[in-house]
Amino acid sequence: MQAVVEFVRTAQPGRTQKPVCGARKFEMTCAGCNLRELCLPEDLSASEMQRMENLVYARRKVKRGESLFRAGDKFSAVYAIRVGFFKTALLHNDGREQVTGFQMPGELLGLDGIGSGMHSSNAVALEDCEVCVLPFALIEDIGREIPALQRHLHGVLSREIVRDHGVMMLLGSMRAEERLAVFLLNLSKRFIRRGWSASDFNLRMTREEIGSYLGLKLETVSRLFSRFQLEGLLEVRQKHVRIADIAGLEKVLSLQH
Repeated sequence: MQAVVEFVRTAQPGRTQKPVCGARKFEMTCAGCNLRELCLPEDLSASEMQRMENLVYARRKVKRGESLFRAGDKFSAVYAIRVGFFKTALLHNDGREQVTGFQMPGELLGLDGIGSGMHSSNAVALEDCEVCVLPFALIEDIGREIPALQRHLHGVLSREIVRDHGVMMLLGSMRAEERLAVFLLNLSKRFIRRGWSASDFNLRMTREEIGSYLGLKLETVSRLFSRFQLEGLLEVRQKHVRIADIAGLEKVLSLQH
């Protein structure tokens, strides 16, 4: 993995700080970013937004297949995804990969390192990606000055906990049909929030990666995609998926009980 860019950790309002190691200067302000509503607290004042501008020092590009960070790396920053999709995964002792999540623009990566000071998972780009780098030391400093930022971070952490609990329920109590249906419906809702199509999208992850996340074998995932297509719920062309019947997909859940 490329070395993590080190940043100057002291920032003063109104001063432009430059990242070292040749990282490209952040060109668009947070206020002008179309993902602002997903990454930042609402109702920041002009002065608070100016303070926030000092938090983001650089963008970092991560090519498809490269790691943003790996398990065991020292934690120093949180990353807001600006472009592209990532997967987070753990490696078993025998080398098998367990996918723990898929992240898209407007979501944060790196929160797993806050408690221990070390990342516990790998974050791998599923396509060419770009992230905003937010040094955590500055997040803490600014959070003391802007309570809304601290509350927002707590909310993000809470959602991560709820998501983890949801995955546990998914793997522990749902049948294979339900798992895939929930996965697709969850993607649809996340796409809606970003102003994208709720029913027509490309899957950046492979079916094998979907199976790893859902606790299903590759053959089972492929069989379910074919079954849903035959039942008129989906139209599938390789990685392109169109949900033809959202209500019908939702009904898969109620039919299993």
